[in-house]
Amino acid sequence: MQRGSDRLSVHRDEEMKHELKGLLRSGHPTRTEEWHDPEPTADDDPEVAGGPITPGRSRATVAAIRTELARHLNRHTFPAGPRELGRALRRAYAPDALLEPVERLPRTARYHTVQELAEALVGEGRQQRP
Repeated sequence: MQRGSDRLSVHRDEEMKHELKGLLRSGHPTRTEEWHDPEPTADDDPEVAGGPITPGRSRATVAAIRTELARHLNRHTFPAGPRELGRALRRAYAPDALLEPVERLPRTARYHTVQELAEALVGEGRQQRP
């Protein structure tokens, strides 16, 4: 039963569903006008609120690294080894500070989730410090 309190008409509601369909299916913006999309941060941007989270830093926790990795990797990337993960991170334009530690992981290792990868990166960072 319609009560007339809808903010949008049925036609506008259907139009908005159609506009969002591509975004929901692909997982990334599908607009042709780039100015609609937010601009990602650049590698040479000044550090804000302590700087980027990177493996090997003393304050980098597993949860923080997992979040940073999840911004650039999706679930279809896994399971994968360091070589495949490095390629996926490059395609996603991940910062070098995140890419280089992944490429230093043992070549024979396989990671099934972002959590496993984050734990390996935190462990690697701790082993490299004197």
